[in-house]
Amino acid sequence: MSEFTRKPCVYLCEGCGIKDALDLDSMANVATMEKGVPEAKRAAALCEGDGLDMLKKDMESGDVNQAILVACSPRVMAETFRELPGQVFRANVREQVIWTQPANDEDTQMMAEDNLRMAVAQAGKSEPPEAYWDSASSLKMLVVGGGVSGLTAALEAANTGCDVVLVEKTGELGGWAAKWSKDIPSQAPYTGLQDNSIADLIKQVEADKAITVRTNTIVGQTEGEPGKFTVQLKNGKGEDWDVFGSIVVATGWREWDTSKLEYLGYGKSDNIITDVQFEERLAKGDVPRTAAIIVTHDKEIQPFSSGVSSKVAIKQALQIMKADPDAMVYVIYQELRAHGTAESFYREAQEAGVVFLKGEVKSVDSDLTVTVHDDLLGEDVPMSGLDVVVLTTGMVPNSTNIDLPAVEKGIDLLKDDIHPNLPIITINGEAPEAPEQSDDDVPPGGPILNLQYRQGPHLPVLANGFADSHYICFPYETRRTGIYTCGPVRRPMTIAEAKQDAQGAVLKAIQSMRAANKAESVLPRVGDLSYPEFGLNICTKCRRCTVECPFGAIDEDPVTDYPVLNPSRCRRCGTCMGACPVSTITFKNYNPQMVSEMISSIEMPDEFDEKPRILVLACENDAYPALDMAGINRREINKYMRIIPVRCLGSVTLLWIKTALEKGYDGIMLMGCKSGDDYQCHFVKGSAMAQERMSKVGETLKSMMMEEERVQVTEISIADSKKITDTLNTFGKQIEDLGLNPFKM
Repeated sequence: MSEFTRKPCVYLCEGCGIKDALDLDSMANVATMEKGVPEAKRAAALCEGDGLDMLKKDMESGDVNQAILVACSPRVMAETFRELPGQVFRANVREQVIWTQPANDEDTQMMAEDNLRMAVAQAGKSEPPEAYWDSASSLKMLVVGGGVSGLTAALEAANTGCDVVLVEKTGELGGWAAKWSKDIPSQAPYTGLQDNSIADLIKQVEADKAITVRTNTIVGQTEGEPGKFTVQLKNGKGEDWDVFGSIVVATGWREWDTSKLEYLGYGKSDNIITDVQFEERLAKGDVPRTAAIIVTHDKEIQPFSSGVSSKVAIKQALQIMKADPDAMVYVIYQELRAHGTAESFYREAQEAGVVFLKGEVKSVDSDLTVTVHDDLLGEDVPMSGLDVVVLTTGMVPNSTNIDLPAVEKGIDLLKDDIHPNLPIITINGEAPEAPEQSDDDVPPGGPILNLQYRQGPHLPVLANGFADSHYICFPYETRRTGIYTCGPVRRPMTIAEAKQDAQGAVLKAIQSMRAANKAESVLPRVGDLSYPEFGLNICTKCRRCTVECPFGAIDEDPVTDYPVLNPSRCRRCGTCMGACPVSTITFKNYNPQMVSEMISSIEMPDEFDEKPRILVLACENDAYPALDMAGINRREINKYMRIIPVRCLGSVTLLWIKTALEKGYDGIMLMGCKSGDDYQCHFVKGSAMAQERMSKVGETLKSMMMEEERVQVTEISIADSKKITDTLNTFGKQIEDLGLNPFKM
């Protein structure tokens, strides 16, 4: 790579009220006279018309390769400026200055000028990233699981032009659905029993020349990374290897352990059966005249429930009534969930004569007598003369292969991953109790993919066994880049929902393959060419980067013990950078030195001005956009805040805290994403790791005779635009009460 010569230019936007609220001549002087930028230009608007034409002309001519825009948030007009042939940096003076501060005020001007200084400092330590490889990667997709979701995924991928290998561990395709006769309605008017279409789906897959079906086959092991997954496929005849660009896991579900249903009479009679067993009877035409269907939900036995069991109960009750209108069917429930269009299905069952009874089942005897405490009547009601008692069992995700033995190392690592982060302390709050880890949390069986990752062979799961990454923004993605889940292995769902889920997972899997082929990152930093580079000359081999990477992107070299990057596994969060105790891990466009320079670049008032400065390191995924939305809603933010977006709180290094305190900042606030079971951190555990690291800062502050309240970590959702202003203003008042940094020079 040739040495990069920076050619910066500052561009000042006059639009959106900026010209009326700020002294742009003064800002131009800051850029040129103070910071040494060769030129500062102004335009009525930089996102359109003459302003945009000026930008394009300057950068296309080669006169400028770093455009520093003093304008709106980097989250606005991103596509417009991304097309420019060079680096673009943004000094956010619209959303986070003039929309949160009074116009033409001294402190407002100081805030805007500091934002400009930080943007110039950012450009001064940034270089344009280059791709880490040029070789093409595989565009073939592996789909694991031959049920509804797996079949749909394979067909959808093939329809886009991908070659697909579909692996099914049994001898037949179709999964559970192949044993059923009717389905829950998925089309308007959402009433009536729908014919099972699984046979047609199987025929389509078997007829597609782009799909290779491998039955009686499992995945022996998986090596490599997106674009270059090397996978061993095993069957009774032997094994072979193939290379895939991405993997879709559609391994489906299984019943709850039926032995836990003994309290409802399971095992006392051949006619006390599960809903899965009843489906098989109905498919054979074995329809009872009287039935009780118990929608079970005992939190001591089943820690979660879903609407699927309720819909199945309604479907089975309606199947009986359609076969025999004179039949008597009771659906007994404590929680019945028929949300959305299922309400029409529920009402149809009512009109057909199904009796829905809310209450607690007291007993189920071997003669099929069911005693229920009816909530409406307030008394026990016995039901006798039943032909069958059906117990709903719920859906347990097949996140492991229960036919394989557990891998001891895999169990330990999977258990550690089930609770990837603990709830952290919020401002003026206390740390909630962390969830206790239990052996029951770990699904039985061996790994589905047998990943050859440092973090173990399993796909990470949550406490209930469902594969997971970020339930709001990245529902199909796992914590293993390039590997996606769909169907009931991800969450309980109906056949129609599983088909839609498969379509979504395939689209993300295709995106991952294509991104790997261009050496680009996937979500959330889509298209980012940067990647972590290791300065091995001062690396201490501490392994913190390999241990703390949420995505298994870094291994240790087996000979030298130095970190080795699997680049297309990397999501560019910078967690490894924050973990490194000697700051030797850097990105071309994001590194410890860059942010340190940004922190140090502001104009720091001395102790006589009595104007504190508070550093806010805000996660770019939730906290920073929440700050933007606070500006859009014209909510005032403490005028002493200086905000720097970071890729993730996991990337925050203690060097930045030290730099800020030495510079004279009076307070430091780290704003990360929600943690806990429903965590919202785009990089899994950034907030939790930041909290852990900052806990060490408190002791350091005490030793310096400084209050540990000066450095705080808090959680912010992207929707918390009001909370974030309240939090910052409260923190600002707290810092003012504490007084100035005693080390302020």
